[in-house]
Amino acid sequence: MPRFVNFLPAFAACLALMLSACVTPPVEEAAKTPPAVAEVPQKSLKAASFADLPGWGADTLKEAWPAFLYSCRSLKKQDAWREICVAAQQVDAESESDIRAFLEDSLAPWQIVLTDGTESGRITGYYEPLLEGSRQPKDAFRTPLYRVPEDMVVVDLASLYPKLKGMRLRGRLEGRRLVPYLSRADIRQGDHLAGQEIVWVNDAVDAFFLEVQGSGRVHIAETDETIRLAYGDQNGHPYRSIGRYLVDKGEMALSEASAQGIRKWLAAHPDRFDEVLNANPSYVFFREEKLDDPAIGPKGALGVPLTGARSVAVDPRYISLGMPLFIDTTEPNRTTPLQRLVMAQDTGGAIKGVLRLDYFWGFGQAAGEQAGKMKQSVRIWLLQPKITPEKTIR
Repeated sequence: MPRFVNFLPAFAACLALMLSACVTPPVEEAAKTPPAVAEVPQKSLKAASFADLPGWGADTLKEAWPAFLYSCRSLKKQDAWREICVAAQQVDAESESDIRAFLEDSLAPWQIVLTDGTESGRITGYYEPLLEGSRQPKDAFRTPLYRVPEDMVVVDLASLYPKLKGMRLRGRLEGRRLVPYLSRADIRQGDHLAGQEIVWVNDAVDAFFLEVQGSGRVHIAETDETIRLAYGDQNGHPYRSIGRYLVDKGEMALSEASAQGIRKWLAAHPDRFDEVLNANPSYVFFREEKLDDPAIGPKGALGVPLTGARSVAVDPRYISLGMPLFIDTTEPNRTTPLQRLVMAQDTGGAIKGVLRLDYFWGFGQAAGEQAGKMKQSVRIWLLQPKITPEKTIR
């Protein structure tokens, strides 16, 4: 670390070019550190009652209960939540009435509203995909998925610049200089990461969308085993939506910029494949995990398994990881209400802002179909312990 002391102050002026939020922070760090208290300003919370929550009475809360207990692994480290999370262990997980009574007795809903009065934000979807892969590059298996590069340097700047809490600088050394790490184009066009491959998969588009999802499973052809690839780290470049790139180029309408629409466009324009993928300079690296129980989801930024249809990714600058939320939205491309209790258990490179969520649909093709189509408005209520909000919000 001493080698960077003279470098960092001068480099601060161009941090905007090199700093980028992770798709999900390393699980080890998330598990060790209690999540920060939510930074939603008090004037952005509007007091509500459970009767105000559309669909609250119709939600099957016992489906959300396992996710709530997962969040309590972290929330119990906070004074406001300790007694609630201890008491939650005694609630009958099969009793809808007991769970509902416990939540209504312990928590109070607050609607998240922007200071200009805006109530609706945007919700998208993500999922855990399954890819086909090989331990060796052969036949159709030619697209590598990499572990975290050995030469990537990650600097947490909070100790030197407290205002940059949670921000990390990623780069590589050239002599004694720290320079930006390789972009997606650099990685895809060269062999800089040769020897650091975990597996090779048979579809470059699937590999790209695996990075967007942040984790997934890979079936290994030669051994007939399935492994999980969890988020390892990111190259430090900002995430850029290739759907937005295609819209801005006039190649498709915004309504067509779903995962399915992007796949279809790429298949029809193979000559522009590299251009479009490289429009997103961000690149995600993985780590291999043994898949002990296929029923358990991947770990999110909170360090606990995600629960299909009950976990969401948030911007942790505004909503603390672990917090229970109630959402009012609709099924993808339909008017059917989707109103339910969810838990803030993950983050995302594209999830920025107060009223911005990413809904985890679960594992597999059906979940992927729903996730790829989801892009609609949402209203959000934060469920907090029944104490004054000044004690839980900075």
